[in-house]
Amino acid sequence: MTNYLTLNLGLIIFSFLICGVLIVPFINLLYRLKLTRRKEAPEHGKVPLFDKLHDIKEGTPVGGGILIIAVVTILFAISFPLASFLGLFVRSSFSLRAELFVIFFAFISFGLLGLSDDLLKVFSKPTKGVLGLWFGLRRRQKFILQWVLGLLLGFFIYKYLGVHIVNIPGFDTVWDLGIWYIPFSAFVIVAFSNAFNITDGLDGLSTGLLLICLGVFEIIAIGNLDTPLLFFISLWAGALFAFLYFNVWPARIFLGDAGALSFGAMLAVIGLITGKILALVVVGGIFVIEATTSLIQILGWKYLKRPIFPLAPIHHTFLARGWKEPKIVIRAWILGLLLGVFGLWLATM
Repeated sequence: MTNYLTLNLGLIIFSFLICGVLIVPFINLLYRLKLTRRKEAPEHGKVPLFDKLHDIKEGTPVGGGILIIAVVTILFAISFPLASFLGLFVRSSFSLRAELFVIFFAFISFGLLGLSDDLLKVFSKPTKGVLGLWFGLRRRQKFILQWVLGLLLGFFIYKYLGVHIVNIPGFDTVWDLGIWYIPFSAFVIVAFSNAFNITDGLDGLSTGLLLICLGVFEIIAIGNLDTPLLFFISLWAGALFAFLYFNVWPARIFLGDAGALSFGAMLAVIGLITGKILALVVVGGIFVIEATTSLIQILGWKYLKRPIFPLAPIHHTFLARGWKEPKIVIRAWILGLLLGVFGLWLATM
């Protein structure tokens, strides 16, 4: 256990240093490639409230997720030879090859989907939407592609990792979903992918909350002695720490959809393969709240023809009411820490 802890702490530091060294040159590269946030307000007519609050971020590089995915993927690929060299026994809760495939596929495939959306947002012509101009992939297109990837991941987890049950801690309840685990897991993956993307609207908000979630699942993975998951979470957390340094208000770089879609989906996959679905929902409670308020707002426009909140998701409502951005973020982190403790308690029951 001591060897595992020492190595994983080292991986966090190593990943932090690598990403920390690369991120400033990467920001400069994004400027040269003109991969920066566009002004989204229409040239003429009424300016939507969202654009009034966020167009001050125009020109900030978008694509931090690309760097994190690349760094973590490469370091993760070489971490097992490193472990073997150090004489550490690699232990997996599943078939090692299958678990590695699921992790790589989830992390990279959703990242590529998000990257395509980022490129369209930056370089394609916007289309007119209900509340203003629409940038990037249409909601339906993105949703369908997310479900395709989610169902594939659900199938891989069910078929090759052999996961098909849901445990409800505290009630001694275990549900064997059988083949229905595939659409269930796809729903969890798509929901968290979108929830993370929705939450990624204020500087440092989603990344800080994700680090809290990863801290909880690092402890869970240590308890399970699942080496691939331990290595991945450690490397991912180290890179996120370096990114967060440049992402806090006022941000010098944004994750973009490449990072947001990938990170939300990957967090869901971690919850699924550890069998801690309820803990995932609790620990990621802020993501759930953000997605829920956004859904309520959509339903309000669709069925009541009016908004339920001044602006959705909920962090935008606070921003519209005059709260300062850092205040919203730090309070969300505090609540996220409390939910993390509660979720960890549930996971150990």
